[in-house]
Amino acid sequence: MAVLNYKHLHYFWVVAKTGSIARASEQLHITPQTISGQLSLFEEIQGEALFEKSGRNLELTEAGRIVLAYAEEIFSLGQELEQLLQHHPTERTVQLRVGVSDAVAKAVAYKLLEPALSLPQTLKIHCREGKLDDLLTELARHKLDIVITDTPMPPSSKVRGFNHPLGECGLSFFATQALRAAHPKPFPACLDGAPILLPGEDSALRSRLMHWFELQGVRPRIAGEFDDSALMGTFGAAGVGFFAKPSAIADMVMRQYDLELVGSTEDIQEQFYAISVQRKITHPAVLAISQARPLSTISSKKSDQPQGRKSKRT
Repeated sequence: MAVLNYKHLHYFWVVAKTGSIARASEQLHITPQTISGQLSLFEEIQGEALFEKSGRNLELTEAGRIVLAYAEEIFSLGQELEQLLQHHPTERTVQLRVGVSDAVAKAVAYKLLEPALSLPQTLKIHCREGKLDDLLTELARHKLDIVITDTPMPPSSKVRGFNHPLGECGLSFFATQALRAAHPKPFPACLDGAPILLPGEDSALRSRLMHWFELQGVRPRIAGEFDDSALMGTFGAAGVGFFAKPSAIADMVMRQYDLELVGSTEDIQEQFYAISVQRKITHPAVLAISQARPLSTISSKKSDQPQGRKSKRT
């Protein structure tokens, strides 16, 4: 196997970042002919075309995108090493690249990632939010270390990954004071005929909520569906409808949106996972997150009865 030529890799990286050989030539102060020749040799050695022409620019092929993901990490580490040697810090910064499914509440994501903040090393977190399928693709390309989600790895996924359970908790329902007053029956009867805000169809929680409504004999009126849990909370705070959030963050939700806690249930358990491409986790930050399981130790202290209104933040 040929040894990787890092000069070739650097030329490739600059061309990929700038989008053309001409711009890379200006940045590197090397003739376009030299760069073009070195790139051709690099592709020949790798046995894959890394670029394809798109007008006057170059676009990455699938193989090129994979190589770029590694090049980004290699040269990022190189810059970090350079800074380390210049400033002589006592320890290396740990980089954590995490994808968060948009179905996961932001506050829950923070609780799940919080154990990594207690590492003795300096931590730098890069967070991306998006659809689970998109995040798993980034994970497979090694652009992410883990993906935080409310559902295990889909069986149909082409990505090879492993589920690491992070815990589970019940659900709490919230509403504005005016909306709660308009539906004064005890919980959960108050939801019958009331406007409800639900997670989008891609959320694992949605089907469990609909089944729970059926078991309780209530038929809420669906007033909105949201892929983004934060946006659902904003609409809920405006009085558009009742909505549910994990009980582990109930106090935070009441403070943030100035809402009433209508009631809670442990019959619906929202589960959370970290998905990685490794069966055995070695990344120190990911290891801290998977071992802490912060939600697994939190059980809802709220009963299934309506609760008093939380006071405003002081």
